[in-house]
Amino acid sequence: MGAREFFDLGGRGALVTGSSRGIGRAIALGLAECGAAVAVHGTRPGGALDAALAEVRAHSPRGVAVTGDLGEIGVPARVVADAIGALGRLDILVLNASAQIRRPWDGVPREESELQMRVNFHAGLEMIQAAVPGMRAGKWGRILTVGSVQQRRPHPDMVVYAASKAAQENMVRNLAKQLGPEGITVNNLAPGVILTDRNTDALADGAYAARVRELIPLRAFGEAGDCAGAALLLCSDAGRYITGVDLFVDGGMGLP
Repeated sequence: MGAREFFDLGGRGALVTGSSRGIGRAIALGLAECGAAVAVHGTRPGGALDAALAEVRAHSPRGVAVTGDLGEIGVPARVVADAIGALGRLDILVLNASAQIRRPWDGVPREESELQMRVNFHAGLEMIQAAVPGMRAGKWGRILTVGSVQQRRPHPDMVVYAASKAAQENMVRNLAKQLGPEGITVNNLAPGVILTDRNTDALADGAYAARVRELIPLRAFGEAGDCAGAALLLCSDAGRYITGVDLFVDGGMGLP
């Protein structure tokens, strides 16, 4: 098999949560460029989701949009069912959507803590539970969670978010062992400081941005596209012998 064939996703169906913008959008587009029929996802219909779908369909005409608030009970499994119903199959599940709230640890109210754990951990587990039967039947599957450099370098004002991402990575290692014999890989991609709208306000402060940049060995912030290449490796036959890994795309920020 040649290099291009390793990344060929023709005939595969993929769902990328939180793909109306940022990292999720870049990953969805990358999968579509490699031939996958991609379901883009957003909490609700809107212009950003429509634009992401248009980009995907430019490469993969069978692309669809699915919506749902992953923080609500029952919605994660329903979103997977909607994607399978629209695409006819689901071979690739990318869990990118997350809830992130900045607040000093001693002032985090229970509802904010529960929301972040619900979206960042519980919803992911429920979506995997819904997606695996089809992957198991086909003896081929790729599950990719999107974590964070905060698994190793937790931000003092995001204690719950960081903890939820560490829990997610633990789940990946656990499930990789259990699903490997069935041809299903399970991996985690951990971005560092990526220039998405989530980070725009904080990095607009020049002094703060300079301090953060000094923590990164490459002395630069990443872009959403930097995560897409790593995702394609882990979601294609190029990554068929990789499972249970925690791949950091962070410019070295997570190094001890």
